[in-house]
Amino acid sequence: MDSKSGGARNQLLHFDLHIDEHKPHKGILDLLGRLRPNWDAQDIQMKRFTEGITNQLMGCFVAPLQEPGCVLVRLYGQMTELFVNRDRELEMFQVLHAHGCGPQIFCSFQNGICYEFVRGTVLEDELLLQPSIYRLIAAEMGRIHSIQPKCGTPAEPLLWTKMSHFLTLVQSRNSSSEEQRGTKSPVPSFETLSTEMESLKRHLSQIDSPTVLCHNDLLTKNIIFNHKEGMVKFIDYEYADYNYQAFDIGNHFNEFAGVSDVNYSRYPSRELQRDWLTAYLQSYNHSTGREVTVTEAEVTKLYIQVCKFSLASNFFWGVWAILQSRFSSIDFDFERYATARLNYYFEKKEEYFGLQII
Repeated sequence: MDSKSGGARNQLLHFDLHIDEHKPHKGILDLLGRLRPNWDAQDIQMKRFTEGITNQLMGCFVAPLQEPGCVLVRLYGQMTELFVNRDRELEMFQVLHAHGCGPQIFCSFQNGICYEFVRGTVLEDELLLQPSIYRLIAAEMGRIHSIQPKCGTPAEPLLWTKMSHFLTLVQSRNSSSEEQRGTKSPVPSFETLSTEMESLKRHLSQIDSPTVLCHNDLLTKNIIFNHKEGMVKFIDYEYADYNYQAFDIGNHFNEFAGVSDVNYSRYPSRELQRDWLTAYLQSYNHSTGREVTVTEAEVTKLYIQVCKFSLASNFFWGVWAILQSRFSSIDFDFERYATARLNYYFEKKEEYFGLQII
């Protein structure tokens, strides 16, 4: 039975259907039978996309994959509802699509969503270093950051609320997980993490970074590059929400280091960052009706803010990965990932805290 109940789903088609994540083919055909009744089941082809480490993504099509009409079906990963506000995600989908920055979402179902395929290919890590590409990314982020809240009242940044939630989950799982494994975890204790979060909050709350609509998870697999049209689009809005401008940028810079093999020698150079930030500010200023010309002082100020908030990004995803190591059924070394992110946080903390904004 179909319904339209619950939060953001009031305006969105919802199917009361659960798809088996281990054998999704039959369930997806059932979903498409309702969503695309004109498609002949015998003609439907499916392509599994494997870039994600928390969800399953299937492209479904009757015409060639890169032609209009392809549908993406995403199955939520096990226990991801602990980390992600699904109603908020649906709302962000609709907001970004309304502003021409994201794909159309077609429907939700019990354990996933279905949305428009964004034509192009997932960006490769090395392309992040190409000026013609990273300037496109910077400009697209500037456009998204300019989207204003509907209500017109200032939005609260997501960061501290989400981070506190993660730490509460860490506290509830830490001791039992260690007892089950019979070993001491290499990641910091809950007490250490709590102290660090308070330290971060004290320092970053003094930094005047605007609260804007952020993607909050801009790694390469969430960037689609359309070579033919010379454009990029961002996908996957599980963590999209209002947050600090400098967090979203610093988070993206951290993603230069990669996911499966984190290597911070790939972190962008100061020169690349300044060029990226110049392209970003030109786009952001244009989209918000400000003077488009960007001064060196403005770039320097944002550069320092981004350095500082990149610490929060490493801390945030470090704690997230600790939780994933406890909850996720996906074959990925989350504990190693957590260690890499938190080690770099501690390595850069003193240096970045010491930077002075003039």
